[in-house]
Order: sequence, then structure tokens, then C-alpha cells
Amino acid sequence: MNVDFGKYGDGLVPAIIQDATTQKVLMLGFMNQEALDKTEKEGKVTFFSRSKGRLWTKGEESGNYLLLKSLALDCDRDTLLIKAEPLGPVCHTGADTCWDEKNHNEDFLTCLEEIIQQRRQQADPSGSYVASLFHKGINKIAQKVGEEAVELVIEAKDQDEGLFLNEAADLLFHYLILLNAKGYNLQDVTDILKERHKK
Repeated sequence: MNVDFGKYGDGLVPAIIQDATTQKVLMLGFMNQEALDKTEKEGKVTFFSRSKGRLWTKGEESGNYLLLKSLALDCDRDTLLIKAEPLGPVCHTGADTCWDEKNHNEDFLTCLEEIIQQRRQQADPSGSYVASLFHKGINKIAQKVGEEAVELVIEAKDQDEGLFLNEAADLLFHYLILLNAKGYNLQDVTDILKERHKK
């Protein structure tokens, strides 16, 4: 990667850190060649701290590392875009980002998948419908998808828009649970559809 570290007088270039999953901008730091090399070698985002006067790996004290996922250089070769996986809050204030934003995906279906995963991990299934379904096993989950599909087909033959949309929501919800139970998510299905679209 041919970064123009000589563009600015201090030999540093801005490094914008973006969450690889949610696409939220997390923070801005600065890198020199040494920081970039260390980041690529170790897989943890490292900056040159102007206040400390040394290399500084984000999370070296807190444990909230930024795990490198990808690097990109802008058209002028003087700004880096780094996509990373944050292992905890990014800002020193304890906020998710340095702009005090919540770091979650704006796509509600992705948020819903995250909630389903959290419910799946609950030790006590009695307090959650989703957890109880996982506790009953894959056959019960698949059966629920089948039941909801039949109910949607029945409502499709009538003219009650509210009932139809609610059954559609029920089917989609249980479908996401089934995908999770099988170890997949909606993106895996979307990827297949994208490949089919290319043909």
C-alpha cells in the first residue's frame, strides 16, 4: 500500500476507523508507516499517538481492541479507511463511538438477528419465547416455520391486510430463528440471491 506519509509535515496520515459490520464511524486516529506496519502484522489497529509521542495500540490498556478487517487508501493516497471489529466501547468516555453514537446496525432485520442470537444464549428459556424455541430444538423451530407459512397462505386468500401483514411478519421472524438454528443468517441467503442475479 503506497501511502503518501510526506503529504503532511509530521509524517502522519489520518486513519478513519469504521465498524466492519454496522458501518458506523468509530473514531479518527493518525498513523505513520510504523503504525500501519504493526497494524497489518498483528491485526490490531495501532496509531501514532501525538500526545504520547509513541505507537499506541487501541485497547492496550482497556482490552477494547480494534481487530483489523480491511484497509483502504483514498484517491490522494493520504487518508486511510480501516474497517475493524471493536472489542468493546471505542471512546475513552465509555461510549460506543467518539461521537457518542450507539454502534448498532441501522438495518432492523440485522438488529433482530442480533437479538435472536442473544436470546439463544440465555441459560433460562422460561423468560423468552425465542429461547424456549431453541430449547425445544430444530424440529420444533422448523415446525413453527411451516405453521406460519400455512397461516400466511390462508390469509393471502382473504382481503384483510392487517392479518396478512402480521402473518408475513410472523413467518419472517420464525424464518430468521430457523436460519440461526442452522448456523446461518440472512446475509448468507442474500449472497446466494446476488449470485443468482448475476447469471
